[in-house]
Amino acid sequence: MHGGNTTVGALSGGWWPDALNLGILHQHDIKTNPLGPGFDYREAVKGLDVEALKADLHALMTDSQPWWPADWGHYGGLMIRMAWHSAGTYRVSDGRGGGGRGNQRFAPLNSWPDNVNLDKARRLLWPIKKKHGNRLSWADLILLAGTIAYESMGLKTAGFAFGREDIWHPEQDVYWGPEREWLTAGRYEGEARDSLEDPLAAVEMGLIYVNPEGVGGEPDPLRTAQDVRETFARMSMNDEETVALIAGGHTVGKAHGNGDAALLRPAPEAADLAEQGLGWRNPQGSGAGRDTITSGIEGAWTTHPTRWDNGYFYLLFSYEWELKQSPAGAWQWEPVGIKEEDKPVDVEDPSIRRAPIMTDADMAMIKDPAYRKISERFYRDPEHFAEVFAQAWFKLTHRDMGPRSRYLGPDVPDGDLLWQDPVPAGSTSYDVEAVKAQIAGSGLTISDLVTTAWDSARTFRGSDMRGGANGARIRLAPQKDWEGNEPARLARVLGVLQGVATGSGASLADVIVLAGGVGIEQAARAAGFDVVVPFSPGRGDATDERTDAASFEVLEPIHDGYRNWLAEGLTTNAEQLMLDRTQLMGLTAPEMTVLVGGMRVLGTNHGGTSHGVFTDRPGVLTNDFFVNLTDMRYAWAPIREGLYELRDRETGEVRWTATRVDLVFGSNAILRGYAEHYAQDDNQQRFVEDFVAAWTKVMDADRFDLA
Repeated sequence: MHGGNTTVGALSGGWWPDALNLGILHQHDIKTNPLGPGFDYREAVKGLDVEALKADLHALMTDSQPWWPADWGHYGGLMIRMAWHSAGTYRVSDGRGGGGRGNQRFAPLNSWPDNVNLDKARRLLWPIKKKHGNRLSWADLILLAGTIAYESMGLKTAGFAFGREDIWHPEQDVYWGPEREWLTAGRYEGEARDSLEDPLAAVEMGLIYVNPEGVGGEPDPLRTAQDVRETFARMSMNDEETVALIAGGHTVGKAHGNGDAALLRPAPEAADLAEQGLGWRNPQGSGAGRDTITSGIEGAWTTHPTRWDNGYFYLLFSYEWELKQSPAGAWQWEPVGIKEEDKPVDVEDPSIRRAPIMTDADMAMIKDPAYRKISERFYRDPEHFAEVFAQAWFKLTHRDMGPRSRYLGPDVPDGDLLWQDPVPAGSTSYDVEAVKAQIAGSGLTISDLVTTAWDSARTFRGSDMRGGANGARIRLAPQKDWEGNEPARLARVLGVLQGVATGSGASLADVIVLAGGVGIEQAARAAGFDVVVPFSPGRGDATDERTDAASFEVLEPIHDGYRNWLAEGLTTNAEQLMLDRTQLMGLTAPEMTVLVGGMRVLGTNHGGTSHGVFTDRPGVLTNDFFVNLTDMRYAWAPIREGLYELRDRETGEVRWTATRVDLVFGSNAILRGYAEHYAQDDNQQRFVEDFVAAWTKVMDADRFDLA
């Protein structure tokens, strides 16, 4: 027990809170996956009987269960909220969150205050998951359930794609905010609502978007509009998509607050064993149905909450609205002098009618001038509203899946959408060896070749499958002008490589990656190792017209530990930033280690600095970085913040300089183990082979056609 506590304390940072925790690089190790290393979900789902699955979901919508009865006999509103809150955690800044991994099943999301009672929705889906088994992931099922719910209530949806693979334990890499209490906001600098801390998108800990009662729980639709605009923009939605999503989400279903929310029992993660993974037990009344407590707001938004119609805008524009409090004490807006026939009926007794409600975010749709214009247009043209919503819902539920080439199933819509970052297919018929020969004779240095290929590929992030070398967007705005890409050097190198591409029929994207391989092969031969860097042709070149430049701005690197660069003004430890980038690229700690060591000796540092270049043979692919880092003949001492020098212990001579990123491979116990491994005399060839393998993984990370 004592040893276990020591281990837990170390990993949690209890005793050494500043220690570098490498856990995020290994969080989804295959040992946690009961399906085993040979299982391929994207192949398995191709055998799914999609029509039978959709029929099962349609039947579920109206199959009300006594243990958790459906409002008005239809689970549509509950299923839509579950799907929305799964997909809605996505934020474009780092691509994390979203519904692509089924992470709503695990903490903290399964116990967020904004996700109260979504545990019931997933439990209602269990018989369907059980029936269709391994051919259907929870991630796909959760989002499909919301889409089928809309179809069941009359909306023509824009399609659906399968292919999301489940994780099997909580994600450690997603930063949800600095707060240590639910529904508090410590993520703003002062009062400015646009000062929300990056990469966050929600306004408070435990919310998906905004506080439905108003900013800080104080109703004010115009201030709430600011929060709505900021949070939805951070989800990559414009004003029209935002209005459509809010209106479409509130066209069906209801909010629940018929009782004292303080009496709810603990959330799933803190609930008793007997609850079997469920939470928020409500001791009031029946605890469900009309007695359900979720948000604390109570009521439906429309007259017919199980029907897709234009009732949301009808009520919003037809009545004046006044502030009232729900039975749970939450602020909500209710109509003044509403006609009896415009009231929705009670969820259990159709002979009783209840007043509809609006949240502060709903009122923002008519109080904010820009939102009001869009709302008026949707009110006048219901078909246009339905079409815009269907497209926005498709984007919401597919935004983190990456390019269309990853979409599977019979309901994938035709055509590429701009937000899918489309790239045309590239040629595979050119002479690869001839192109390599042209690159080798181009006069470009090893550093030029390797650095340009790396900068092109390093934008890839596995969180939402964006970025990467395919498309050669490094030559387009905004990437060609990024400081991290050294625009002057980049333009010079691309000018040469473009000539090679034009003369050979290869895409520039392929030539850039090939160039990196050529540089590595030259450096390996200089070290005495004859290696061939694997290469698969077929990358295409994206166009300016099919590139959403504003959307790509969030991919701009402001640090790169692999090139030993940190933008001015950053205060976060460089090694922590390197871990974040490494995780996004899908690399392991050993892969990170071998890549850093190799790129240092190849001379790829940003700006040509010599920090961390622990070799007298720059441009040669040796293990010198690790040999000299671990050599006790040398001692390290700080020069200034973030910069160190290595001196010979006997002579006092300064041999090299280094950054925090360099030294962490000697100071961190785990990373030092990897560094020592590659420093061994018998591992020089192993180092080269592992470097080539890790390099190829980065270059091919966005080649979904190779999977």
